Amino acid sequence: MSPAKLLAAALILEMSAAEAETFVGRMLNRDDTGSTVFEPAFVWAQIGNTVVFLPNDKGHRVESIEAMLPEGVQAFGSGKNAEFSMRLNQEGICGMKCEPQNVMGIVAPIQAGAPVDFEEPIAAKQKGKAKGRFDELLTQVQ
Repeated sequence: MSPAKLLAAALILEMSAAEAETFVGRMLNRDDTGSTVFEPAFVWAQIGNTVVFLPNDKGHRVESIEAMLPEGVQAFGSGKNAEFSMRLNQEGICGMKCEPQNVMGIVAPIQAGAPVDFEEPIAAKQKGKAKGRFDELLTQVQ
């Protein structure tokens, strides 16, 4: 590759990195909306952005909901009481939960770009308070 093409490629990568945003989500036992929540409960980010989850209260972990992942995205998760970071590389909706508190409603959707897989997250079966919370949160998808 010529030096001019290498420089152009480096500038494109640098511009992409400079435009990328980081969203911080917290795993909480309680906030002003109720108990056991992700804050924020809904994230809409662009491809290339990063979402970081912080276990502000002990006993939490974040993991994906297998039935709520864009096609081709592998299941993922953190250890208990561990910070977790994910870079959004594919459009769609990622359903997140805290095990075992997901039945108490500690769930959150992340919209990466366009919601290309919107029907699957809506159809995914949820238990306990997670169902009502997802029904409410998915109304924010654009």
